[in-house]
Amino acid sequence: MITIYGSKMCPDCRDCKMNFDAHGIEYDFIDINESLESLRDFLMLRDSSPVFDHCKEINDIGLPALILEDGTVTINWESVVRSLGFDVIPGETHAACSLDRKGC
Repeated sequence: MITIYGSKMCPDCRDCKMNFDAHGIEYDFIDINESLESLRDFLMLRDSSPVFDHCKEINDIGLPALILEDGTVTINWESVVRSLGFDVIPGETHAACSLDRKGC
């Protein structure tokens, strides 16, 4: 099963969840704002995976972060949806989460 680290406050995370739900893609959503343990686990992943290097350089959080069934870590949920044979459903229009307003 796919694990998604995210936040219910994050518009990109809400779009990701909406797409996964709409297409019946099974996942486990871990909201990093619900417990310090969840936040710690996400930060350990973010600090140890090179997938997040660019996010850290531009002050992005790196959410949603997905761990695929094979252990692959990605922050590109749209490519996961497409790789499973589905079209990405446009989500809500929103201002981005990062300090430069270009992404979470």
